[in-house]
Amino acid sequence: MTASSDITPDLSADYVIVGSGSAGAVMADRLSADGKHSVLVIEYGGSDIGPFIQMPAALSFPMNMETYDWGYQTEPEPHLGGRKLAAPRGKVIGGSSSINGMVYVRGHAGDFDHWEEAGAKGWSYADVLPYFKRMENSSSNEDGSRGTDGPLNVKKGSSPNPLFDAFIKAGEQAGFGVTPDYNGLKQEGFSRFQHTIHKGRRWSTANAYLKPALKRQNLNMVRGLAERVRFNGKKAIGVDIARGGTTQFIGANKEVILAASAFNSPKLLMLSGIGPAAHLKEHGIEVIADRPGVGSNLQDHLELYIQQECTQPISLYSKLNLFSKGLIGLEWLLNKSGDGATNHFEACAFVRSKAGVPYPDIQYHFLPVAIRYDGKAAAPTHGFQAHVGPMRSESRGHVRLTSNDPTAKPSILFNYMSKEEDWADFRHCIRLTREIFGQEAFDPYRGYEIQPGEDVQTDEQLNQFISEHAESAYHPCGTCKMGDPKDKTAVVDPECNVIGVEGLRVADSSIFPRIPNGNLNGPSIMVGEKASDHILGVDPLPRSNQEPWFNPDWEKTDRIA
Repeated sequence: MTASSDITPDLSADYVIVGSGSAGAVMADRLSADGKHSVLVIEYGGSDIGPFIQMPAALSFPMNMETYDWGYQTEPEPHLGGRKLAAPRGKVIGGSSSINGMVYVRGHAGDFDHWEEAGAKGWSYADVLPYFKRMENSSSNEDGSRGTDGPLNVKKGSSPNPLFDAFIKAGEQAGFGVTPDYNGLKQEGFSRFQHTIHKGRRWSTANAYLKPALKRQNLNMVRGLAERVRFNGKKAIGVDIARGGTTQFIGANKEVILAASAFNSPKLLMLSGIGPAAHLKEHGIEVIADRPGVGSNLQDHLELYIQQECTQPISLYSKLNLFSKGLIGLEWLLNKSGDGATNHFEACAFVRSKAGVPYPDIQYHFLPVAIRYDGKAAAPTHGFQAHVGPMRSESRGHVRLTSNDPTAKPSILFNYMSKEEDWADFRHCIRLTREIFGQEAFDPYRGYEIQPGEDVQTDEQLNQFISEHAESAYHPCGTCKMGDPKDKTAVVDPECNVIGVEGLRVADSSIFPRIPNGNLNGPSIMVGEKASDHILGVDPLPRSNQEPWFNPDWEKTDRIA
């Protein structure tokens, strides 16, 4: 939409940020910190107050509640039997950091070096490590690579349940080794998970960054649905929002910054006239900038739940009844302690699938119960499970408009499992998990295999299981790819400027050129930190000279030689 520059905004600020999530909350804090600039955050979602969000163990609730989730789902996935998969994103203060699993993973050094090689100059591991350190408050700092005084509290899981230690020991027995800190210089190995949990509460970016910053007079938040970015020629001058039954114009004196998720950021760009020209014209949208990469390059992590019966009554199965849940909730409300104060993902692993893979390409989440991630369909017995999946699939999908109506949900297609390698990688994940569960460390606990089941062995049988049971790990990214401005598929340049227009940036998981290892909340927060310096025009933090660990025998074996 074009506009003349003499339109009077209903509200205005130097910087207008759309979205208060993992990156948006960070930028709201950093851009307003010195008091020199006015900042306004547009957030459609409501309050994050209450136990459904703040109690870590309640994580399965908010992502399944219309109050807190945008309620998106994929189109029928052609390689998964036409299944439609849930695609949750946070519709609440704190965005997806308020509904996620609170697992904290930075990603591997090799991921960020790949970003730079793909055209995101200045985003190598040496460049981004200082920003990870700036944001963290972590007690894990054995090798000096962790931050210790940042706003984001990160803690290591400490549950005494013996199944966690059995998983880590089994990985060691299988030859993979352990790492004291997978977020330090050595990701590879089995380890205790780290969480964005602080004093028994979810430590979202709303709690870490936004709420303290909102005490400043130069930062404000407005509730409303961002409909489109308004332009004067090629320059972004603000955002139209639906609020109180009317459309209001929020003016941006300096810049508009989209941090609305891998689904909503490309949707907003396209509604605003930035995207594939033919697609925009189909929906009657005036083309401001023809950027074919907008909405493309959609990536995610897909995973399977490999479930085993536990022969001892030590899993969380006995805590799933209403009476036990009530006691857990009461203890949490009174003391912020007990089983309500953890997400129960307290052991993990990052391993390589085969010799010749230079750094981990498989991730494990271990859980001491056999249950779906959304809290449904628990196995009727004590059990444990590993969530496992490949990290770097070559399959790519897209986000497209279904209408020029800003309230219409976008069309989301991940195109999961579209490459033959995806199937081979997942079959290997299943067989590798069986090998790990078969180690001596699990002898005191191992019962029958619940899922896939011991009769599922051949490639064809495993493929059928994968097709029917693979689930999203809820890590969408890549739809506004960062790259060289000369790259026609790139959407933003390495300073997060939208290519082809002025005064508009995108800074969230949508700018990732390729999906990094592990959960995406950590890298998204890092993007908010680094983008803030680009926006303010200050020198980036000095590059790190710390060297990440790569298995010296990576060319010869997938194990520790």
